[in-house]
Amino acid sequence: MNSRTLLAEAELNSLRQFNTCMVANAIETFNVRLRNTGFTDSKTHCIFPDQPPMVGYAITARLRTGDPPISGSYFHDRGDLWSHILECPTPRILVLEDMDQTPGRGAFVGDMHAAILRALGCIGYVTNGAVRELSGVRSLGLQLFAGNIAVSHAYAHIFDIGAPVTIDGMEVHTGSLLHGDQHGIVTVPDKIASQVPNVAAKLQEMEQRVIQFCGSGDFSIETLNDVMRRTR
Repeated sequence: MNSRTLLAEAELNSLRQFNTCMVANAIETFNVRLRNTGFTDSKTHCIFPDQPPMVGYAITARLRTGDPPISGSYFHDRGDLWSHILECPTPRILVLEDMDQTPGRGAFVGDMHAAILRALGCIGYVTNGAVRELSGVRSLGLQLFAGNIAVSHAYAHIFDIGAPVTIDGMEVHTGSLLHGDQHGIVTVPDKIASQVPNVAAKLQEMEQRVIQFCGSGDFSIETLNDVMRRTR
């Protein structure tokens, strides 16, 4: 993994106080990337939307589930993946890009692999493919983001451990800081990550002023324009 500046636990906890939309708003103010990049689109869903925001560091690899192995009836699990996970900073989020032509035929993560991931310090799993055994995974405390839900693991196997991946338009590297909730996932650029909570707090306060004004008896188009100018 490339050298990165890791956030202290207090800084990570500060990020957890905001929803992912507000974090995305804050990132935009730094002009470090285009505003249409750095987040997932609507094809990747938060499976447990009532859970608090997920904040952690990505471990990346690629996945296929649709094709059987050349020999044998199934693929063996990759012990090198587990070792690689332990080499990465905590809190950990496994991110697998399903490379099948139609992603999500089978699911790598169900309750058994969720238990393994939790034991390895993972708090979440992200894929453009499938997940399964949701009640068991939920009880283990692992958050899921996925393109769909599947019955079987099919021929799930992992390769290209540590390679950069793209999850529905969001490029992710091993070590990328992720923030995700019911709205989706955003990558938080390393060089501004520690500053994002303060900016998010200011933006949230400004938004609340507008929301409160809209519900007040002082609302008018003229005054609204003035309020919007002052918030900008």
